[in-house]
Amino acid sequence: MSVKAPSTRTRVGKYELGRTLGEGTFAKVKFAKNVETGENVAIKIIDRDQILRLKMVEQLKREISTMKLIKHPNVIQIYEVMASKRKIYIVLEFVDGGELFDKIARNGRLKEDEARRYFHQLIDAVDYCHSRGVSHRDLKPENLLLDSYGTLKVSDFGLSAVLSKQVQGDGLLHTACGTPNYVAPEVLKDKGYDGTGSDIWSCGVILYVLMAGYLPFDEPSLMGLYKKICSADFTFPSCFSSGSRKLIKRILDPNPVTRITIPQILEDEWFKKGYKPPQFEQGDDVNLDDVDAAFNDSKEHLVTERKEKPVSMNAFELISKTQGFSLDNLFEKQAGLVKRETRFASRTPANEIMSKIEDAAKPLGFNVDKRNYKMKLKGDKNGRKGQLSVATEVFEVAPSLHIVELRKIGGDTLEFHKFYKTFSTGLKDVVWKSDGT
Repeated sequence: MSVKAPSTRTRVGKYELGRTLGEGTFAKVKFAKNVETGENVAIKIIDRDQILRLKMVEQLKREISTMKLIKHPNVIQIYEVMASKRKIYIVLEFVDGGELFDKIARNGRLKEDEARRYFHQLIDAVDYCHSRGVSHRDLKPENLLLDSYGTLKVSDFGLSAVLSKQVQGDGLLHTACGTPNYVAPEVLKDKGYDGTGSDIWSCGVILYVLMAGYLPFDEPSLMGLYKKICSADFTFPSCFSSGSRKLIKRILDPNPVTRITIPQILEDEWFKKGYKPPQFEQGDDVNLDDVDAAFNDSKEHLVTERKEKPVSMNAFELISKTQGFSLDNLFEKQAGLVKRETRFASRTPANEIMSKIEDAAKPLGFNVDKRNYKMKLKGDKNGRKGQLSVATEVFEVAPSLHIVELRKIGGDTLEFHKFYKTFSTGLKDVVWKSDGT
């Protein structure tokens, strides 16, 4: 039988890194959890050497500082910034509803009212950021996310194109970036363009896709695609209302000078149907000290990526705990008292044990707080002595053997036993039976 190496987890500061959510040329995004609060976040990890080589440090710092000040319900929020010797870590709001365009992939085009509702949120986000001098320049399906409530969240605002941005003395952008099907004609012509106008064009393409279920400009050859975009050569399907056609036509105007602006979109009759401006607090209490610290040369504030594994248990501790290997011991009485703790052995990797415990506890109405290889389970109902609370910890005895300890730290002991009878059925797969059964 092969022996598995002990499970490890990567920590950066107070965050435990998980699966990769996305990856690009200069950066990758990972799921992470704040081990102090239990909050889920996403962390964009940027290669510091690449930034230095491209001489983009000051520009990236400026963009991040600006974006950290932007707090809008339809824009992914930046919480904080950290740095190691080799990497920049941007801690972002995590949303778990997938991409908006997944809905189209699954169900086809959206009904007009639903498409309009998402378009309202998209325009609100773009308008707010433009008012603060930030253009996206790469609005596309991958950057439109949904949270668990179905609220649209625009990601990578101000960051997606920062590595290739070039602004010349005329104040116009001169880099053809973005996804070809969604970029404005002036971007393709490489004669300098206003980022706000190109964002509006992309919003028009997105609205068309939401309502039609396919792209307005789509050709097998890149030159054919560019030709259609630059002449705004597209047709409407019959399902589009006259109001939506009129608005999209004004947005997909190849001339950026005559193209409709966001203030004009907000006054459009089709757009105004059901529109409610977002209500949110615009706090001024944002601290940018972490951004300064991440980009200066001081070693004082640097974080490190470190691997963690369960606490090892020595032979003496193992011997002292061997009586607890049997789950039956939970219900023995000692000096007239029912035991308040139990432990068992497992040959399952530690991270899988933790996942099994969490999966078994949540359906029983317990909130889970994980820190390294310790976990606190807290019931959401009051019992005879308040809320039942259970602490668990995984100890490493050998690379392929762990001991799991569970003990009551709050609430009634008899309620703990009742809870465990149900809870333990979900752990059968991870409990090691020493007789091999």
